[in-house]
Amino acid sequence: MSIFKYQDKDIFYLIDGEESNPKLLILNGIMMSTSSWIPFIDTLKEHFCVIRLDFFDQGQSSKLDYSYTQDIQIGLIKSFLDYLQIEKVNIAGISYGGEVALLFAITHQDRVNRLILFNSGAYTNPWLKDIGDGWIKAGKTRNGELYYKTTIPVIYSAKYYEEKIDWMRNREKVLLPIFSNEVFLDAMERLTRSAESFDTRERLCELNLPVLIVTADQDNLTPKKDQEYLYKNIKNSKWVIIPEVGHASMYENPVMFTTLITGFFLIKDIEYKI
Repeated sequence: MSIFKYQDKDIFYLIDGEESNPKLLILNGIMMSTSSWIPFIDTLKEHFCVIRLDFFDQGQSSKLDYSYTQDIQIGLIKSFLDYLQIEKVNIAGISYGGEVALLFAITHQDRVNRLILFNSGAYTNPWLKDIGDGWIKAGKTRNGELYYKTTIPVIYSAKYYEEKIDWMRNREKVLLPIFSNEVFLDAMERLTRSAESFDTRERLCELNLPVLIVTADQDNLTPKKDQEYLYKNIKNSKWVIIPEVGHASMYENPVMFTTLITGFFLIKDIEYKI
């Protein structure tokens, strides 16, 4: 078990792949942990030194007992890279992790080579805030089934959910005890609240590094218009839309997910000359 101390708290992390490979930091979505990326690690570690960590209130990292904003996760990443003596890193973040990645890149642009934002936006709009409020209210009931029904179906496309319904039912059985646990639910409330003040709209113009923005066209949490706004307001950005997938795009189309990461971070831009 690898533990990094930040603000006298434990931050859990994992590193896979050769140290000499390009460094890739993957940042979790709000309900994810380092273990969420297991299906992709064998492929990614062939090309990268893959670094994973659990934010505060996630996975095996310390749980806090006070409210905070995403700035605390920014400070965590900065200190973590200093601890590992990594000067610059490629970052891929999804959803909540994409928000933190975007904030980190704006605040510490000199520490980022390239950036991929999966299913992220420029700010927490009223639509997403109200969805978060629904999650929090469901969590306060301590009813695991209600929390599951409120949070999980919406992250998948309707097509995938129906095709994988047997797997979904088994997944529900696994998650019910976790979703009934008050420690987990309180942590989720703090994480959800921490994103309410997220807003980078006035600072997107400061970014001057290669950015890939990825949209899931059946995303019910961060719709296409959110990524379109990023694309139109970030210099040097590219925009890709993955068809027929929902918010959990990496699980619905893992080949596309790993292809985008390896292609964007490894292949340099080509100048065509006639």
